[in-house]
Amino acid sequence: MASTIQALPTEVVYLITAGEVIDSLASVVRELVENSLDAGATRIVISLWPQQWRIRVADNGCGLSLEDLQKAATAHSTSKIHSSEDLWKIKSLGFRGEALHSLTTLADLEIFSRSTHSTEGWRVMYGNNGEVTQVDVAAIAPGTVVTVANLFANCPGRRQGLPPTAQQLKSVQGIIQQIALCHPHVTYQVWQNDREWFTIYPAPTVGKLIPQILTQVRQGDLEEINLPVPHPQSSTITNSSLKVVIGLPDRCHRHRPDWVKVAINGRIINSPELEQTILSAFHRTLPRDRYPVCFLHLLISPDQINWNRNPAKTEIYLHELTYWQEQITQAINQALRLSETNLKESVHTTRVSQLLKAAEEKGTYKFNSQKPDSQTQHYVTAVAQVSNTYIVAEHPGGMWLVEQHIAHERVLFEQLCDSWQLIPVEPPIILYQLSNNQVEQLQRIGLDIEPFGEQLWAIRKIPAMLQQREDCADAILELSRGGDLQTAQVAVACRSAIRNGTPMTLPEMQKLLDDWQRTRNPRTCPHGRPIYLSLEESALSRFFRRHWVIGKSHGI
Repeated sequence: MASTIQALPTEVVYLITAGEVIDSLASVVRELVENSLDAGATRIVISLWPQQWRIRVADNGCGLSLEDLQKAATAHSTSKIHSSEDLWKIKSLGFRGEALHSLTTLADLEIFSRSTHSTEGWRVMYGNNGEVTQVDVAAIAPGTVVTVANLFANCPGRRQGLPPTAQQLKSVQGIIQQIALCHPHVTYQVWQNDREWFTIYPAPTVGKLIPQILTQVRQGDLEEINLPVPHPQSSTITNSSLKVVIGLPDRCHRHRPDWVKVAINGRIINSPELEQTILSAFHRTLPRDRYPVCFLHLLISPDQINWNRNPAKTEIYLHELTYWQEQITQAINQALRLSETNLKESVHTTRVSQLLKAAEEKGTYKFNSQKPDSQTQHYVTAVAQVSNTYIVAEHPGGMWLVEQHIAHERVLFEQLCDSWQLIPVEPPIILYQLSNNQVEQLQRIGLDIEPFGEQLWAIRKIPAMLQQREDCADAILELSRGGDLQTAQVAVACRSAIRNGTPMTLPEMQKLLDDWQRTRNPRTCPHGRPIYLSLEESALSRFFRRHWVIGKSHGI
């Protein structure tokens, strides 16, 4: 079999960003695991002996021929690029040709490998600068085993400058988890001092893998979508895709933005611009000082990426940045919406309605048996109102309790964001003893305010939603106390939304549910409170023990 590894031309070496690629245990693990993935491995075993500064990575990938093994640790040698043009068509995780060579200058390197096209394997030892010092025939299954020993033995200052062992191991765990998010179809088994430490099992999608990493998050807390994305220069080329997994904001969020993760073409990257795009898409869906769970994976044409920003390949230059930011915002908005496709699929039953009818006999529920217009298709159907506060809604997968005030608040808030309408008011609203800051605040959000006498101010233009409210003056006073325009919009929406304790007819409830379902962020109010409580049909079935088989004599 012909060799695929060759030394890079000098001009290509100069084009590649110079810098250290091996600076810790975690960086060794990252480089070796990425090589395993490039080799097509579906099972990777990482073994660590931190006190001995030894790491071993074994995989079931395609393996290397003897000819390739003899070149593998030569400086700037790689099978993944061959010319300067290839730097703009990179599809592999490794491509610089630096990792193995760097390891030979910092540690003892041994590689066992057998190509899938060969009947025999080889063991190769490397000396300083990547020179082969020993070659032996070895019995090995197809794949590769790389052992790095005595890491930084010739750089004692490097060892002393590294964090404590526990912190380094935490970094290794983080690296493996990041790689697993991008490549969920692979088994990752990690050993520490000859004992199994943790295993990440393969999953069909990253959304099904995340609960292995974030153990407090359940599968039902996540929404996952995968969208084709046109090339920015063409509306017809769709060789790109956008995978988004979000934690539903009414179910899970974080104290820190540590789970806003961005990956491009199989690698987690640091991208402040894209991370801020994600945070902005979740604005006014989470409680104050809380952050979303979001994993974003862009699979795009290599010509849109320049990897030569950082030798660790964790920072990139992304062409057409604004275009990709728009695509990300649209994808997250789609994942946050309620639709027939992301309601839990199940056979429609009338059991929930029967349950409500049974409860009605006690007289504590205002159950309305009136049916909606048969020509109107509703994902969620209003069936009752509880305590003049909660709307009982039925859908094919079970039932929801929707709090009417905050559902309406979400509807009004998004309407205000789309159209902040100020209208003249006559006679004007008169306010007394406003400070200069309060006057400036009202002017900042567009209200028409002017002096009306000593310590008196006349408001001649107000938000349209406040016009009919008896507490309009109190609402404007609240707006004067600070915050940006969106804060004012939240306050107006809250003031204007239907109050809890207000009776509603069935058509009014249905209209509110329909408007609410069409909002961009229907799961939480602008303050981050959950709007609905879901009672799935399967949960009701378990509660009422409908799986019990008691016997026909009991009428079941």
